[in-house]
Amino acid sequence: MTHDARPVTQRRRWRALVAGVALSALAVFPAAARVFDPETFTLKNGMQVVVVNNPRAPVVSHMVWYKVGSADEEPGKSGLAHYLEHLMFKGTAKMKPSEFSRTVARNGGRDNAFTAYDYTAYFENIARDRLELVMGMEADRMVNLRLTDDIVVPERKVIQEERRQRTENEPASRLYEQLYSLLFVHHPYGTPIIGWMHEIEKLTTQDALDFYKRHYAPNNAILVVAGDITAAELKPLAEKTYGKIKPSKDIPARVRVTEPPTEGARRITLTDDQVRQPNWMRIWKAPSYSAGEKQYASALEVLESILADGATSRLYKSLVVEQKIAAGVNLSYNPNALDLGTLSVSATPAPGQDVAAVEKALDAELAKLLSGGVTDAEVASAKVRLRRDAVFARDSLQGPAYAFGVALTTGQTVEDVEAWPDRIAAVTREQVEQAAKLVLGQDNHVTGILLPAAAPAPAQAAAPAAPPAAPTTPAKGGTK
Repeated sequence: MTHDARPVTQRRRWRALVAGVALSALAVFPAAARVFDPETFTLKNGMQVVVVNNPRAPVVSHMVWYKVGSADEEPGKSGLAHYLEHLMFKGTAKMKPSEFSRTVARNGGRDNAFTAYDYTAYFENIARDRLELVMGMEADRMVNLRLTDDIVVPERKVIQEERRQRTENEPASRLYEQLYSLLFVHHPYGTPIIGWMHEIEKLTTQDALDFYKRHYAPNNAILVVAGDITAAELKPLAEKTYGKIKPSKDIPARVRVTEPPTEGARRITLTDDQVRQPNWMRIWKAPSYSAGEKQYASALEVLESILADGATSRLYKSLVVEQKIAAGVNLSYNPNALDLGTLSVSATPAPGQDVAAVEKALDAELAKLLSGGVTDAEVASAKVRLRRDAVFARDSLQGPAYAFGVALTTGQTVEDVEAWPDRIAAVTREQVEQAAKLVLGQDNHVTGILLPAAAPAPAQAAAPAAPPAAPTTPAKGGTK
């Protein structure tokens, strides 16, 4: 099981590969083109079902997505969503603890689960003729999970050890955690998905049961199946398994606190003996597909490609190839959030350079972008790159299921996913420039610096040229 605790560029490798295929695939096609051509239906108990047919091989990816993540936790109980994800493998009246995964493996499949701020998902990749088996197993644990202190307390120790290994013993993870707590000062996105240690250790069996009963129900879940099956073939199986479960009448509304306006740049420097290579990063709040000035989300996707997609991108060409100040540079826009998304940029100094030089060079490049804008040619080229990435979208087994699950749990619709090509195709140079000013023109970003313990503290970088005024923004775990 995994928790999705880091920014896009630092997530678990397998998920990054899936997301890269699925989400970059929602890109540029001819006008009115469709991406996955899904079939959809809804069970009588309110469970939404999406089917993406791919008959290349007799296998399917079966995913159940719950519209609940760590950002939906009660204050003071951080880590509960991820904790319950682990506990979902601990058995029902029909299934002994850990028997779920063993059964999937015996039938030639692979299963896992992951938790993020806005969703929790469970999946099985398995042969088509074993699909009914895993559907019955998932339906069983949707409502029949059995938890006792003998099961829950030992698993809490597993979560604590996972936090030690993945966060407390990883300097980069600790820095990300601190940066997000600085960026989101009030919203739950500032709380780590895995939870704070002092709150994890107080989570109880009753906490897990209450969370389970409150959020796990067919009318708070989405079933996405991609592979060698059609909706006509899947519907009887879905009705036979999930369709027998009664809907919940008490699904809580996803009401979250509103992030207040923040003023001034904030920065943190972390030094650690484990660090072998310094790193610099900065994060801004940004519109998502579902929140903020979301009309700029597609333009920000194009901007991301212009700035950081490949060796000819602006940042790589300038900092790595021409100036030789950075050994590597990355910009990542994460729009897949129910609330605000993020845009982050990071760089590693080249040998003989330091983070102060990298920061100064990056600030200069971003200031040049804000003052001079982009070209029509750059926008067109970015769309070509996105179209290139889209060619193999349907060849992925789990990619389409992942794309729809993320979208539908974060406020989007099936139609939004399928209309993605048209929205990207309609992006103009002016929109890209407006989006850049909207996000990169903010001065309330957070900056993090990671240094070896023996390195001297970095000098304060020179202030970049003042960018043009930007539009005001109103108030994307461990292995079991």
